[in-house]
Amino acid sequence: MSDRLSRRRYVAGTGAALTLGTLAGCSGGGDGGDGSDGSDGSDDSDGSDGGSGGSGSDDVPSEIDDYLSDARLYEGTIMDYTGEDEVTVEVGGGSDGLAFDPPAIRIDSSTTVVWEWTGQGGAHNVTSAEESESDFESGNAVDEEGKTFEQSFDNTGIQLYYCTPHETVGMLGAIEVVEA
Repeated sequence: MSDRLSRRRYVAGTGAALTLGTLAGCSGGGDGGDGSDGSDGSDDSDGSDGGSGGSGSDDVPSEIDDYLSDARLYEGTIMDYTGEDEVTVEVGGGSDGLAFDPPAIRIDSSTTVVWEWTGQGGAHNVTSAEESESDFESGNAVDEEGKTFEQSFDNTGIQLYYCTPHETVGMLGAIEVVEA
């Protein structure tokens, strides 16, 4: 598993280095253009799907990293939503609808997580894993777009969860709850 983790971080690091190298080569007017493409040049991407403020971080707790090693959409980072009162996770994310998006989040204690169904990938549910600090479950698997399930986490610790019908294909998620 550590080989896969190292390979993942190597690929991510190499991709970042190539991107920076490419951007560095484009920053100094080499083609005589002004770089104007109608945008302000800022990068609004934060790795999320447009939801509230989170930013990606590489300091993933090993328990989460191990649990999510085969999870869909997991790339070795955790989205940091500390300071938020409520965070939304898509149920049925990804191109085939078989992922939680984002798969790994960090929140403050007392934050409410809202899982929202996209209607993609078939019927899903949210079920806490045996190793999770808390027990929670959304109920029977459903495929209804817009369905939501909410859970507040008052205690710090690691919350691990999965979709019962799609656990074996990597529909896994994790939450690190930290002191507010």
